[in-house]
Amino acid sequence: MAALGWLSPRRRSATARSVLAGEAAAEAARKTSQEQEQLERQDRREDRDGGQLEPEFPVVGDERAAAFFDLDNTVMQGAAIFHFGRGLYKRKFFQRQELARFAWQQAWFRLAGVEDPEHMQDARDSALSIVKGHRVSELMSIGEEIYDEYMAERIWPGTRALAEAHLDAGQKVWLVTAAPVETATIIARRLGLTGALGTVAESVDGVYTGKLVGEPLHGPAKAEAVRALAAAEGLDLARCAAYSDSHNDIPMLSLVGHPYAINPDTKLRKHARDREWRLRDYRTGRKAAKVGIPAAAGLGAIAGGTAAAMALHRRRH
Repeated sequence: MAALGWLSPRRRSATARSVLAGEAAAEAARKTSQEQEQLERQDRREDRDGGQLEPEFPVVGDERAAAFFDLDNTVMQGAAIFHFGRGLYKRKFFQRQELARFAWQQAWFRLAGVEDPEHMQDARDSALSIVKGHRVSELMSIGEEIYDEYMAERIWPGTRALAEAHLDAGQKVWLVTAAPVETATIIARRLGLTGALGTVAESVDGVYTGKLVGEPLHGPAKAEAVRALAAAEGLDLARCAAYSDSHNDIPMLSLVGHPYAINPDTKLRKHARDREWRLRDYRTGRKAAKVGIPAAAGLGAIAGGTAAAMALHRRRH
């Protein structure tokens, strides 16, 4: 299982490794997808500012539309890999003396709301080392327990409501994250989503080799994964929606016809305002400016603050 890894924050075209990572993630996601039952039709909301009915979105019954959600700081407060690391530490996968350094990294991530490439690269390399030689089934079983222990209470209710609006409209909803695909799949299943695109760690006969397939699903690789999945599923990206907090996901957001900035960092907020993308912020109890396309129905309550989680480093020698 791979940890978060980070590419250069500047925009660049997808590399061959990005394409490989994206296609691998799409293949893994399709294998774990769940068919969603179409629920009742969503009522149209009256626009509070203009007093006019907003066009319905998501469009009920549009089978060529889907939604793609980033995970860290978009669906979940903090980084999934760090929450997972806390669970691994509890199970003695790595040494106590490594805990303090990764605890402050997670605290920094939570407060700053942005990604530090060096921290994430360190976490990615460490996780690969930790899981090498372990069975995929073992980590999946542990991941289920860790979700209940550390992750369930950190889901943003507002973002979850957006995802449920797409599900209620009969559309598929996918997580797209640099977190390990196994971890992302567990979270997607627990939230009732269709499936997950995530970083794919190489395994042979069900055992992790300590290597990645391609590169971490980050930045341009996320866009490639969404593009590959859309082609396989017969989706029209112009009718799809994407949600993220990070400017690193601008390539993915730019692919779809309905991009949303959720809890955006400074660069993404500016980019979204310049392009009149929809903004939503669930971190402070305030709603961001309403711009761009109509909002999805059924926004949930604003999530409160939660304690910082700890992270992983090296296997016990």
